[in-house]
Amino acid sequence: MCRAANALHSVGLKGLEVVLNRSPSDCRTALRIGPIPYPRTILRIRSTRSATTADRPRRAETSVGTRDLRQITSAIRDEPSYMMSMKKTTQSIVAKILSRIRSKGKGSVHVPGDFLDLGSREAVDLALHRFVKNGTLRRLARGVYDLPEQHPVLGLLSPSADSIAEALAGRDHARLQSAGAYAANALGLSEQVPAKAVFLTDGASRTVRIGPMTIQLRRTTPRNMAAAGRHSGLVIQAFRELGKKHVTEARIERLKRTLPADKRRELLKDLKLAPAWMHPIFRALAEEAS
Repeated sequence: MCRAANALHSVGLKGLEVVLNRSPSDCRTALRIGPIPYPRTILRIRSTRSATTADRPRRAETSVGTRDLRQITSAIRDEPSYMMSMKKTTQSIVAKILSRIRSKGKGSVHVPGDFLDLGSREAVDLALHRFVKNGTLRRLARGVYDLPEQHPVLGLLSPSADSIAEALAGRDHARLQSAGAYAANALGLSEQVPAKAVFLTDGASRTVRIGPMTIQLRRTTPRNMAAAGRHSGLVIQAFRELGKKHVTEARIERLKRTLPADKRRELLKDLKLAPAWMHPIFRALAEEAS
């Protein structure tokens, strides 16, 4: 053990964790202060032995020689209020995050960006990690979590593609519009269950894979997002996926049965946003609802 480590042990500071670097030639140790593994101050202690450039402490870490170690630890030991304030702050952040998660209910999907108003990114990440470890949350993908819903027969249920997409887009307050085969399936115009759920967005593009399904947020033009969130937007995207030749009378009849009359009348309001070949179909659907 190097001189810096010996100095740490000789101080005998309670409640502090000494972590030695794996490389004996480096002879560095970390003094972790505060509730582990939650928000903490890290002092990187390096002995007077020289270190290579690659071994230099990372940003936001403080390097001190062995001779300064006693003075630093003594000052920290004389400030018990520091440890108490760190513990209270951490507990407060964790409680607030958990309260917000539970307020969304079972099956809700969350990303770290949902909680950055409650604490630092490090504090949020560590809290979410703790919730996954104790079974409160389930990690669906990197940076994506859900409050799992238990079914008495089916067991743990998977969240819907819509809820995952909304969570991914929520941080940027971006709009979403179902597209492709996912839109056609949502309207009952296709029996094919797509392996990829595509959502057009005016926010950032992103793709995540959760189990057998891929959820893709695809940035698009303002025109394609003009009808986002309305039935007309969903119908436009479903028809685009099917193509003019495959928008059959049987599929039109199905829309007449499944779309409420008021929603079919609203198609005329967004007629200018649809390709010209869809205009007669939109009018026919609206007229039947009059």
